[in-house]
Amino acid sequence: MNLNQLYYFQAIAKLQHFSRAAEQLHISQPSLSYAMSSLEKELDTQLFEKQGRNVVLTKYGKIFLEHVTLSLEELEAGKLQLQKYTSSQQGQIDIGYVYPLAPRYIPKMARSFLSMKENKHVNFTFYQGITSRLVEGLKAEKYDVIFGSLVQTEPDIEFVPLLQHSLSVVVPLDHPLAELDTISLPQIEPYPLVVYHRGTGLGQLTLKAFELAGIHPEIISEAENEQALYGLVSEGFGLSLVAEIPEIHLYQVKAIHVEEPYCQRHIHMGYLKNRFQPAALKRFIQYAKQNQFEM
Repeated sequence: MNLNQLYYFQAIAKLQHFSRAAEQLHISQPSLSYAMSSLEKELDTQLFEKQGRNVVLTKYGKIFLEHVTLSLEELEAGKLQLQKYTSSQQGQIDIGYVYPLAPRYIPKMARSFLSMKENKHVNFTFYQGITSRLVEGLKAEKYDVIFGSLVQTEPDIEFVPLLQHSLSVVVPLDHPLAELDTISLPQIEPYPLVVYHRGTGLGQLTLKAFELAGIHPEIISEAENEQALYGLVSEGFGLSLVAEIPEIHLYQVKAIHVEEPYCQRHIHMGYLKNRFQPAALKRFIQYAKQNQFEM
């Protein structure tokens, strides 16, 4: 049984005539008759019977038609869905990114990309998470492209550097260090800290920064994202070395510029190497490489 036989069968059932069906299908009547004879032989049943000059479905042909119709409708739906994801004019792009990029960077990039005529029918889905989970999702093909920290132990992922920004020391508004506008890491060593979870890219960056500064501060808690760390600092749990976010005004904290040049976070775009990329995804990756947006 092949797909052509199913389309042939459906056409004959609709037109109730072999010659008209052959004309509509643009094949010869003998070829159509042979295809149906082969199908009936495979199914070991008679699908049609003559009724004057026409043919009608047998009881068993009617049963088979119900399933054929459902199957072909499902195939057509799959074809349309595939076109939505991969056609040159349409496209579905699933993006994963770290939390600091959510307020401005990703929305601005996506909106700017969609403003171009050739991209107006592209659809995005947006997901947030820490870099390690984004990498897992990328490898599982949940995401087409991710934005986060560089992971050097993933040879199958192409990481493209896009931007960098400084980490800040965030303190409660009533803390003695809140009077400062710049700070050096040794100045925070006497105070308890809340930091990024050590399993995240920023967690590793934070620990490396402490090592380079030669300090061993007391770490009392870890969290996965900026919002959690800002909340902990605001409630007096400790200080934090953290990325500054636009929503900082929602918290009772102050961000202080860090003097050490190695307290820089680098944001990379990542996508799987040697994998098929639909046209829309190719355009988006190239667009992200060539254009800069503010965080």
